[in-house]
Amino acid sequence: MTGKIIPVPPFDCIVFGGAGDLAERKLIPALYHRQCTGQLSESSRIIGVSRSPMSDIEYCDFAVQAIKTHVNKEDVSATQLRQFLSRLSYLSVDATSNVGWDKLKQKVENESAKVRAFYLALGPALFGDIAVRLGANGLVTSDTRIIVEKPVGNNLRTAQALNDRLGKVFSENQIFRIDHYLGKETVQNLMALRFANVLYEPLWNSDHIDNVQITVSESVGLEDRAGYYDHAGALRDMVQNHLLQLLCLVAMEPPAMLDANAVRDEKLKILHSLAPINAGNVGKCTIRGQYLAGTVADKSVKSYLEDLGKEKSNTETFVALKIDIANWRWAGTPFYLRTGKRMTKRVSEITVTFKSVPHSIFDKSAGEITANRLVIRLQPNEGVSQWLMIKDPGPGTTRLQHVSLDMNFSNAFAGRNPDAYERLLMDVMRGDQTLFMRRDEVDAAWQWIDPIHQGWEKIGQTVDGYKAGTWGPLRSIAMIERDSRTWNNSV
Repeated sequence: MTGKIIPVPPFDCIVFGGAGDLAERKLIPALYHRQCTGQLSESSRIIGVSRSPMSDIEYCDFAVQAIKTHVNKEDVSATQLRQFLSRLSYLSVDATSNVGWDKLKQKVENESAKVRAFYLALGPALFGDIAVRLGANGLVTSDTRIIVEKPVGNNLRTAQALNDRLGKVFSENQIFRIDHYLGKETVQNLMALRFANVLYEPLWNSDHIDNVQITVSESVGLEDRAGYYDHAGALRDMVQNHLLQLLCLVAMEPPAMLDANAVRDEKLKILHSLAPINAGNVGKCTIRGQYLAGTVADKSVKSYLEDLGKEKSNTETFVALKIDIANWRWAGTPFYLRTGKRMTKRVSEITVTFKSVPHSIFDKSAGEITANRLVIRLQPNEGVSQWLMIKDPGPGTTRLQHVSLDMNFSNAFAGRNPDAYERLLMDVMRGDQTLFMRRDEVDAAWQWIDPIHQGWEKIGQTVDGYKAGTWGPLRSIAMIERDSRTWNNSV
């Protein structure tokens, strides 16, 4: 069973940083896949923009290599590839000067009836300058969108300054702040699971749910992000956007309709309901870690400091938090979040643990009754598992087993599972902002995150070392076990 493909309006997608890493790994492959499904109209174009000189032919060669590297061989069609390459062109434009902007204007000015999407696939320091130059050069129409990657600032002050600059050129409904986690199929299915089934929603509260865990672990280290990462750390890099957005989708109230502002209104209410973490409780509610040398997937890896090339750094590569939501639905149900680099394996999942049965009618010989769990796997092997207690088949005495009912996306649905960027790029062209962060969401997230950093500085909270290839610092285990709970590491 496959979903119906709905074509998007004709567009010009202008990718600043069009010859960069994000364009190579994600954007070009995503747009190629949408080409293969027939979702792109005949007149839609993709224009790569960068400071480096490059011919159209050279840019097509770059795109071919990106597709060969990042698209499965069986998904590459010579016919589709030729048609895709016919959409491509390249312009050399300097984001920090006036060089090349006249050529860009000339390229798109006769296509004003199309959707015009500017994707800023480059460093966030350039976002504001590019937005201003787009406005100054008359490149913004009523059907123009601008797409910005995270991070949107590195604290509330810088986020507001950037959003102010964007807002002087673009209206809020033209600004798409992208978080690729929200484009993942399983994340979108979280709303379907909650609001399209009568089974869960009556139980989706503190009366029935004991705790919620959100884990986003990475097996990789710094890769090519050392300069940025040592300034940001795990809290700013992952929690402020990815993990808080997942928390909002789990915890929010049912929106009145599946409308962008209705959904984001409910997410905003959750951000405003987060109990503060500051200098008074940051030592109890947060754990910071930094990976040491170790072994990941049978391969020896260096420590963070060795990867960074420094003798000292207090930047966290791991963070765990205990979060309380101060509203009627969730009062008394803790949310445990953790994310880190160089951990045991790459996995992103949400675990909802329900409360235990109030009384067991079974004899002790039947075995322990384990609480029901709903596990939503975002990556890899996207799917949903409901863990239940059943009787072990066979004669004689009752023996209870904890087993899962599994729904794996690749098995349940025919064909490939589209990448998050495919969905998000098409939503941009449709003008659907449901899966993108609104400005007040960004502000609210930073308003909650900033006091944590300030609390760490005030109490001098340092990072705990953890061996690469483990689940993080031992104190993160102690934090949750103080509450007589444990992390779900059966992933």
